[in-house]
Amino acid sequence: MTDLWDLAPDYAHHAATVRTLATHLLARARFRATGRFGLRPTPGGLGTGRFGDDHRQVRLSGAVLVDETGGAAPTTRLLPLAGRTLGEAAEFLSLDLDPDFSVGADTAALPGAGWVVDLDDGAARQVGDWYRFCDQVLLQLIVGMDRPAPSGLQVWPEHFDLGTDLDCAPGGPRANVGGSPGDDYLPEPYLYVGPHGPGRPGDPGYWNAPFGAALSFGELRSSGQPVEAAVAFLRRGTQLLAEG
Repeated sequence: MTDLWDLAPDYAHHAATVRTLATHLLARARFRATGRFGLRPTPGGLGTGRFGDDHRQVRLSGAVLVDETGGAAPTTRLLPLAGRTLGEAAEFLSLDLDPDFSVGADTAALPGAGWVVDLDDGAARQVGDWYRFCDQVLLQLIVGMDRPAPSGLQVWPEHFDLGTDLDCAPGGPRANVGGSPGDDYLPEPYLYVGPHGPGRPGDPGYWNAPFGAALSFGELRSSGQPVEAAVAFLRRGTQLLAEG
């Protein structure tokens, strides 16, 4: 994937809806079975990894909830979500909407069971497309670094970003790097570099965000070479931190 796309009308609304569904359906399903709630890009969107003796995976493919099992007798069940209630979706997955479920301090609010899902299929797929773009970019960054010792690359439901943290140089300062599909800081997708410490060394024009540095979807599109521009942006941040 080398080209970016026109964001769907009301993209920010639909991305927020995907975040709510990912937190309170997908992450809940994985947490109940494994005690973990990290997610990953999957075909058409995002979902859990395989878990349990039946190799179950729960995911969103566009605006469709998919519940699959593997093994000797694989099954696939589908639930189109647009117009359904959150309670119906939870029942489809045999989930209890426990209000105490948390993925961190900024967990997406739990709507009532009667909350009706308003989700455009194309916009939901764009969230997944962005994660796949970020995955490609982050892998290129990591492969080109000297012993970055990255943590697991996954979608964290709390802030809904695909990211990792790594050493900017062997034994050097660590930083969070990744991509958000949009949030309260910026409603469109963006890449980020977030130093663990307070230092913002080198070029002050690079450090343009409260948490470090950000490069927006629009800026990436206008570059004409979004993958190259994305890798260069992330590499610049890690180099500035490494040089201190």
